Amino acid sequence: MDLLILGGTVFLGRHLVEVALRQQHQVTLFNRGQHNPELFPQVEKLRGDRDGSLDILAGRRWDAVIDTCGYLPRLVNASARLLANAVECYVFISSISVYAEPPYEGMDESAPLSSMEDETTEQISGETYGPLKVLCERAVEDVFQQGALVIRPGLIVGPHDPTDRFTYWPSRIARGGEVLAPDDPSRLTQFIDVRDLAAWIISLLENAQSGTFNATGPATPLTLGELFTCCREVAQTDATFTWVSEDYLLANNVAPYTELPLWLPRADAAWEMVSIARALAQGLTFRPLAETVSGTLAWDQSRPATTPRRNGLSPERETALLAAWHSTTTLNVQR
Repeated sequence: MDLLILGGTVFLGRHLVEVALRQQHQVTLFNRGQHNPELFPQVEKLRGDRDGSLDILAGRRWDAVIDTCGYLPRLVNASARLLANAVECYVFISSISVYAEPPYEGMDESAPLSSMEDETTEQISGETYGPLKVLCERAVEDVFQQGALVIRPGLIVGPHDPTDRFTYWPSRIARGGEVLAPDDPSRLTQFIDVRDLAAWIISLLENAQSGTFNATGPATPLTLGELFTCCREVAQTDATFTWVSEDYLLANNVAPYTELPLWLPRADAAWEMVSIARALAQGLTFRPLAETVSGTLAWDQSRPATTPRRNGLSPERETALLAAWHSTTTLNVQR
């Protein structure tokens, strides 16, 4: 196949390029060249901003385009219309954040989608991110119809993750000692290794698939307790886990999913129980959890120690929270 990738040098994009090249496909990248421009010297690179420089794509043909960086409907619509006669398939990387609240266990691709009053807004926030992705999906589907392939990932994890939302746990547990763990070891969690996601997306294109798919994992339910134990076994440390109640975390303004990655309050827990039956039926597979943990940890440890971490508790904040938790529980016992 001859593939055009919008983006292609950050996280999922770079893994998509690696898989495509390994499968002997031709790849052209269109991006601004601001992130990791040294990657993939053997690949054709078209430089430009999708808000004004799309004309560089005009007059070319590819078998498919993969849009890894579409967030604003106006820009996605412009990309789709310009490429309408240039590609057979438009792959749009969306998000499970498109679903309307409240979430419910087993939510599949037919679940209600989120919306917003002002569909012209281009301010991306926690409230608008999902509705904007919905509008982006519609822009692609309006133009490509049966040629649209919409992927709705959950949390994407693994090497080169710029968010640290999963990386925090292998890294923190590798340091050993007492680890503040959220709420209950039986709480479920969902995520997908970026390498598995990239390989599956390329395989969908190779098999001329279209439609909409939730894409998270694993194939069977995974608890936080199982994940943390796996992290400890991979890192071979003496880490112990202190499971701190949700009420305490919320009372102390611990931010879900950012300060404590993978933790959501129970009212939002259904976001971690999304159905992926359709993706499994189309060949989505998962590597062993230990491979995801070890690959993430190895990459994280290759970074400079001074690399700022975007998410997770600081050591000082964790220590203070644990001390206050132990003081509270001791006081309750004495009473």
